[in-house]
Amino acid sequence: MPLALLALAVSAFGIGTTEFVMMGLLPNVADDLGTSVPTAGHLVSAYALGVVIGAPLLTGLGSRVPRKRMLLLLMALFIVGNLASALAPGFGTLLAGRVLAGLPHGAFFGVGAVVAARLVSENRQARAVATMFLGLTVANIVGVPAATALGQHLGWRATFLVVTGIGLVAMAALARLVPQMPLDAHQGVGRELRALGSRQVVLGLLTAVFGFAGVFAVYAYLASMTTEAMGLGEPSVTLVLALFGIGMTLGALVAGPLTDRALRPTLYGSLAALALVLVAFPFTVHTPWLALTAVVVLGAVGFLTTTPLQMLVMRKAQDAPTLASASNHSAFNLANAGGAWLGGAAIAAGWGWTSPAFVGAVLAVVGLGIAAAAGLLDRDRTTTGASRVIAAGNPRTPETVSSSSRATGS
Repeated sequence: MPLALLALAVSAFGIGTTEFVMMGLLPNVADDLGTSVPTAGHLVSAYALGVVIGAPLLTGLGSRVPRKRMLLLLMALFIVGNLASALAPGFGTLLAGRVLAGLPHGAFFGVGAVVAARLVSENRQARAVATMFLGLTVANIVGVPAATALGQHLGWRATFLVVTGIGLVAMAALARLVPQMPLDAHQGVGRELRALGSRQVVLGLLTAVFGFAGVFAVYAYLASMTTEAMGLGEPSVTLVLALFGIGMTLGALVAGPLTDRALRPTLYGSLAALALVLVAFPFTVHTPWLALTAVVVLGAVGFLTTTPLQMLVMRKAQDAPTLASASNHSAFNLANAGGAWLGGAAIAAGWGWTSPAFVGAVLAVVGLGIAAAAGLLDRDRTTTGASRVIAAGNPRTPETVSSSSRATGS
């Protein structure tokens, strides 16, 4: 694998750390700034809002900027946002800093995924994208627990200063290791928007919103499930979150080769497995070793969905994949917010601490249904196209046309 993928993975590590660390620092921030924990929770939503807004906006504005320069500009914005968070004098300015730090998130992963795919041969593109995402998963194993512990001992501002430093290292690695890539001759925001409007791209984004919401319906309340349902002490929360991160990493490692081999079957299988694991999860919580194993498996099958979804929208957007790729991260963050909200609603309704798992299973099934419908529509389009070729007297057979479609990721 090219060394440039290491620079992208380091960048993803920094982004993943700053995205998730706030969940562990909410009590510290609330105490320091004189607000409540629920109010401090808006800092998590603020980052997600930045991602949702920034992904299409910054990608569109940067559609004519060379990709390496765009990555450097986005990382610079990430650094500024985290530095602003570290130096924020009050809650309002910290809220603004979190939005600012979130703005480049989706655009960076969108551009980065395209760059990663173009660094390798076509049959290794999913593995290259998954390698970049490894930085995001490792952040949940190492970055988030370490940054949370640092914030608890030295103050939450120290955490964001360290993340700022990671951003500077990542920026230097990007400048040194990522090669220059010429823009496509007809690349522009109009073309990107037309690609985003493709039916298959829209269905792929909807699959991400519903399917991945199933993961976050549980992940958002995993700490509470650890103490309230599993009966483990508060010190075990860090272990459980780290195990989830290990599962995510295992899922990312497997997702690349499987997606390169068979994209849609990998997507169908991961969503089906996610639904089954979520249904089984509430029945494991009373046996500690079984519950901890289930956490690892949940992280693995949950993150197994991300690479095929990313590659699907990139391939279906054809010659203008950047905006679609970035919008996929907006979809993932909508899934984060929606899954957490629905999971919380189930708990508030008195259905129990493990009820978000059943909510998540329903969401995963909905995502699987959308993915299956998209696959059927795509197959119908391929079959119709083959029939038209034969009717026109072209000697190519339906099998030849279908093989060509598969070669382009259909």
